[in-house]
Amino acid sequence: MIPLPIDIHYKKGEFHLNSNTSVYSTSNLQKIVKYFLELIKGSNGYELKEVDSTNNSNSINFILDDSLKNLKDEGYILEVFKETIFIKALSEKGIFYGIQTLRQLLSDKLGREKNSKEKIQTIPCLRIEDYPRFKWRGFMLDVSRHFHDIDTIKHVLDLLALMKMNIFHWHLTDDQGWRIEIKKYPKLIDVGSKRKDTKIKTWWSKKYRGKPHQGFYTQDEIREIVSYAQDRFITVIPEIEMPGHCRAAIAAYPELSCQKKQTDVSIKPGIFKDIFCVGQEETFRFLEYILSEIIELFPSEIIHIGGDEVPLKRWKSCINCKSRMQSEKTKNAKELRKYFTKRIVDYLNSQDKRAIGWNEILYEGIDKGVIAQWWLRKKDKILNHIYNGGNIVLSHLFHVYLDYNYIVTPLQKTYSFEPIPKNLDEKHHEKILGIEAPLWSEWVPNRERLEWQIFPRLAAVAEIGWTLKENKNYKTFIQRLKQFNKKLDDFGVNYAHMKEVNPSRIYRIFNLKKALKWPQI
Repeated sequence: MIPLPIDIHYKKGEFHLNSNTSVYSTSNLQKIVKYFLELIKGSNGYELKEVDSTNNSNSINFILDDSLKNLKDEGYILEVFKETIFIKALSEKGIFYGIQTLRQLLSDKLGREKNSKEKIQTIPCLRIEDYPRFKWRGFMLDVSRHFHDIDTIKHVLDLLALMKMNIFHWHLTDDQGWRIEIKKYPKLIDVGSKRKDTKIKTWWSKKYRGKPHQGFYTQDEIREIVSYAQDRFITVIPEIEMPGHCRAAIAAYPELSCQKKQTDVSIKPGIFKDIFCVGQEETFRFLEYILSEIIELFPSEIIHIGGDEVPLKRWKSCINCKSRMQSEKTKNAKELRKYFTKRIVDYLNSQDKRAIGWNEILYEGIDKGVIAQWWLRKKDKILNHIYNGGNIVLSHLFHVYLDYNYIVTPLQKTYSFEPIPKNLDEKHHEKILGIEAPLWSEWVPNRERLEWQIFPRLAAVAEIGWTLKENKNYKTFIQRLKQFNKKLDDFGVNYAHMKEVNPSRIYRIFNLKKALKWPQI
């Protein structure tokens, strides 16, 4: 099982799942029961029937139990007996996660009961009491550098659900493409969702694919994905990058930049000088209106505003930005950046939304309600934010950035990551919401490549987010991973094999050049 549950006690015997198995649930669980019945039908063709009583042999029972408050809303108890199975929880979430554990316990091969020609699946008798270590267990997918269709997004969501992950961070805009329909600004799609070419091979390569790349999600498709995720108890957090990483938006509306010159959607990765002009009100009207449509589409309490890698050269020479510096009595462009962030955060607060951004958005006096996503450096600012009552999500560049090759970030390195900073007083541990693994897609053009990059490392991240620190064990994880990969086979996942995921130190040293090269798939 991945992630490893908190407490497991195995017993003698096994439960036999067959076409005569019945399903019972307490009230308000109809949606989850339907999900479970579809899972079973999809895996072996059994059309299980619902019954109105728990007093049945050969049955699976889903029970909401108010007495299980110690497990909180994501915990569950799974008990498997020879004649019946019980999944009990305080909430629907707990029942859902119990189902995911049950899925992983199902035997990979169908057998036969004595005196029966019917094939059955077996589940070992046991008792599991389980709940997550962290409330934030996330994965970020960048669809700007390479667009991935809604079938791929749903596929990813199904895999997240299997591993009890509950956050899907959707990086929808960047220099290389704008991927979400905004009704008021149609050129974001007509212009910003298309680029003429794409760099390939390496960061320093002069080679390009030789064909355009484009794609976007309609608002109806966005709603479809959000609903699909909600059914799996996954929160979709959209990211609209600002004030940097916005060249696709500026290509569509150049008047929003300081120089107001026409530019193209970027065909290569990197950091670009063209950013939103902070000196004009039109920029804020544009961004606030976009955020208003985002808020209508995404029920998440949290909206990601990016905020990383912002070159300030244009602001320093812009007449409008200089005027803004004077009117706001700011000393320099860095303080102007604080002004920008505060206005966006204040707008989201006014809409009863909470901002999250990469750790570059932190500054002295920032609203403690802002969540910082810590990816690199700035430990002093991170700790100050924690001490002032702020929350942090860990996305450490050298451990959980899944776009890196396994030569740079082997599986064992990812698994070894600990989200709680060293020497952080225990009273502040609750300020660490959890962990999130980003996948930037400069070199991820298709589903096959996406799957190879994230698996099995995302399984390690899932275990970091769920399993108690003292229960983690890399050796047993590897053994469990071999069985888990059989489940991934059922999903048709192109995961990296064990011979690839933990190259030796000598191999890594002498093949660093390969680590920076895009393997063709």
